[in-house]
Amino acid sequence: MIRKYNGPAPAAERRGTAFFMRHAGLLIALATLAVLPMSAQRVTVPLDGNWSIGESVAPDDIPTTFGHTVPVPGLVRSATPPFPGVDQYETHEYVWTMKRYGVLPATEQCEGLGRTRQTRKYFWYERLFRTPARRGRAILVINKAQFGTAVWLNGKKIGEHLGFFTPGHFDLTDAIEWRGENRLLVRIGAHPGAVPEWALVGTDGEKANWTPGIYDSVSLLLANNPVIESVQVAPRIGSSEVVVETELVNYGAAGTFALAQRVKTWKGGRTVGLRVSERVSLAAWERKVVRQTLRVADAVLWTTETPFLYLLETTSGGDSSSTRFGMREFRFDGASGRAILNGKVTFLRGASITLHRFFGDPKCNRLPWDDTWVRKFLIDVPKRMHWNAFRICIGPAPQRWLDLADEGGLLLDYEFPIWSDREPFRYRMWKEEEVLSQMKEFVRDNCNHPSVVLWDASNETRWPFLRDKAVPALRVLDLSNRPWENGYNRPQAPGDAYEVHPYKFINWTFGKKPPFFHMTDLEKLAPIRKV
Repeated sequence: MIRKYNGPAPAAERRGTAFFMRHAGLLIALATLAVLPMSAQRVTVPLDGNWSIGESVAPDDIPTTFGHTVPVPGLVRSATPPFPGVDQYETHEYVWTMKRYGVLPATEQCEGLGRTRQTRKYFWYERLFRTPARRGRAILVINKAQFGTAVWLNGKKIGEHLGFFTPGHFDLTDAIEWRGENRLLVRIGAHPGAVPEWALVGTDGEKANWTPGIYDSVSLLLANNPVIESVQVAPRIGSSEVVVETELVNYGAAGTFALAQRVKTWKGGRTVGLRVSERVSLAAWERKVVRQTLRVADAVLWTTETPFLYLLETTSGGDSSSTRFGMREFRFDGASGRAILNGKVTFLRGASITLHRFFGDPKCNRLPWDDTWVRKFLIDVPKRMHWNAFRICIGPAPQRWLDLADEGGLLLDYEFPIWSDREPFRYRMWKEEEVLSQMKEFVRDNCNHPSVVLWDASNETRWPFLRDKAVPALRVLDLSNRPWENGYNRPQAPGDAYEVHPYKFINWTFGKKPPFFHMTDLEKLAPIRKV
């Protein structure tokens, strides 16, 4: 995901009034060369905050009143006044699991894929906004929302996005009012049953509450052609360089455009290396990916102890963006199986975070979107315990969590939320092309985070499609060539990880008889069998 950077710029040196007066003309000329014209700069309009919200049963039945307010990002459960029964939904897998654990009686039945006492099927978010500038394109980005997203602007339906865990991009250009007020409507499902049976949904068979909401940030991107669709930065620490792939889209007339890149330090804004520029010819409505290599002079490596960050500034003549990254490389050694960060053995110490289960906890409230709480939970407390790694599983976190992980030096196993070992049947219904499309979005939008060191295709799942088709197609998208972990499927390539779940504390958890596990038993474990 491309993010606009609003951090500090280097302070200008003051040379004295007399010097300025003698050289004012030269200084103004240099400043003009250094600053992009406004028409070449992207304008980002944040749309986070309190939205109005209503409900409906039918998918096109827009509410006549919006009598509640709700925070974005956040969950519908936080609406004021509250909606009754907002997260009541039980999946078929949950009922099956609870019967197996004895929580529900063996006679309990769940017809179909799920059940709910709610009559509503959809929630509708409403927001009014004005644009600060006119540009050639207006793109709405809804970073993450569940369950399913559809967008209307000024009475015109713009489109839909089925992904619960990846951003939805909506082109508002043809419907936007540049000089007046705009009415934006975003419809989401009230529960997983609002999307088609063939669409990917979260498959956590142990989660009782399924809380809907726009749970990540929303913004409007205004730009001229060619629009910078995406930027991927891949470090090469051996040569102190970065390989950059920039995807450009020209929605206007054919032309030749100047694509320019330069690297700065995230803190302090110091320019590192030379600016690289290239002329790119684009036909009308053409999409093109351009690869460039930039030198990062005297690169400071990103590590768990010193998570140093850089910015790549990109301009296309009509658009601009800033992409944050770290100079680091990560792999697993084929002989020893050890994790290698920047050429050194690194032991991953941490735990799993199942954030979407916390979403269903009434105590969750606004905590996942409180920077102070997230920083304490994700970085401060774990660092005191000498932890340096987490597995984000069974549902991704808001993008801000990954930003903080980058800044805090965490190593993340980032899992795409497929889990199908609870009466596994649902993946046979999914459209494979839709699953692959969303997984591609998942890689595209998270590949620049240095904290993401391991892609995870599934949890405790055996699905040949993931190993034989999905992972090979996804691997080539990542210029950093991160390793993959893929549930109970065998590794797809050398250097990939294999999932092992021994559950050493299970005798304590379910009240079984001794012998009980103790932490010192880890010193006696036999080596894991290689596959």
